[in-house]
This record gives sequence, structure tokens and C-alpha cells, in this order.
Amino acid sequence: MTNMISEECFRENLDILNELVENSCFGAGRNAKDVSILPVTKNWPVTAINYASRAGFMRIGENRVQEAIAKQSDLGEIDINWDLIGHLQSNKAKLVVGRFDRIQTVDSLKLLSKLDNALAGIESEISILIQVNTGKDPAKSGIAEEMCSELIEQALQCKKIKVDGLMTIAPFFPEDPKIARQAFSRLRLLRDKMESDYDITLKELSMGMSGDLDEAIKEGSTMIRVGSALFGKRV
Repeated sequence: MTNMISEECFRENLDILNELVENSCFGAGRNAKDVSILPVTKNWPVTAINYASRAGFMRIGENRVQEAIAKQSDLGEIDINWDLIGHLQSNKAKLVVGRFDRIQTVDSLKLLSKLDNALAGIESEISILIQVNTGKDPAKSGIAEEMCSELIEQALQCKKIKVDGLMTIAPFFPEDPKIARQAFSRLRLLRDKMESDYDITLKELSMGMSGDLDEAIKEGSTMIRVGSALFGKRV
């Protein structure tokens, strides 16, 4: 794990981040209350989760299942919701049930089926986001846009799985922010189509990170996933 910044520094970073979000929302004609921040604590110790909890966050994001499970064992009494935002292999579906409140990276019928099977016979339910590769980036996970209908249709048949919305990771081209913005726009349009086609509400559009949150917010993001802007760069 990397050395942690101080809690005071974290709070200063959070103030700066909140101002960035507010400015982006103002520029897009949106209410900043409609965009939530998901602190991403990957590679940071449990201290990072404590900082987030004391700052009022009720939810954090982790990329790796085993790392998250280790932290959950060390966390003690803190009540916080866990989102998995990293790729989930279908053979690890059993590990996340009962430990994560939401899986943001469901990207195949096989994974959906494994999660459904893992929930059978137990009390837990789970929320999911469907990850879509709207940027058509071969380095990123996510289903193709044209596969989204089939996955949503199947997910709606799963009694213990709730589809909260869609998620994407935009291609990384900081010199040309229009590339990220186009990927975010495509996800929003796809969300609108899925809501219309299936008469459902998909309230979450999880898109945008520290480097492209402005483009994401302007295209309708409801959740930005932020690590380095809060906790600093990992070295």
C-alpha cells in the first residue's frame, strides 16, 4: 500500500473536487446534487475509507475483489456500502455476493448468470450496472452497445438482481477531450433507449474519473469515480 496523505489534505482535495463538480454542473445547467462522487480506494489502506466515511460518504469503490475483502475484515464497525468498479471474472461471482452492494462492471450473460446462481438460496440481493464499451476501446472491458438489450432483458428476469443503470470507462486521450465526451454521450443515449424500450428507470450513469469528469458531467453523469483527485497519485 502507498503512504497515505493526511486527513486535512484529503479534506482540502475534497473541497477542490466539490468546486470542480459544481463548476461543471453550472456550465451544463445541472444541479450539483444530481452528481455523486464515489471515492475509489484501490491500493490505499483502510485509512482512506475512514477518511471518506468521516467526510460523509456512504459508498466507496474498489477495483479488486481480494483487496476489498481484506479491507472489509480490517474495517471494524464502519457502515459503508461497497461498489466493485473493476473487472469481475465470472468464477469469482460467489466471492462478491454478500460483500458488495453493487457491481458496476457486469459485462456478459455468463457473469450475470453466475451472480444469479450465487444469490440462490441466500438472503442477499445485489444491484448492478451494466458496463458498456461505448468508446470501442480494445483495452477496456464492457459489452458492445448492440448487446445491451440482451443483457438487460436477462437481468430483468433475475429476482435478486436490480439493474441500477449503466457504466463506462472512456478511452484515455487527454489531448482530445472530445473522444471521452463522445463515449459518455453514447452511454447516455443508450440509457435513454433502454429506458424507453423496457419501460424501466436506469437512474445511474457511472461515467467520468479524475481526468475526464467535466466531459462526463456535461453528458449527464450521475456518478464520477474518483481516486487520485481525492487521495493523490499512487507512487
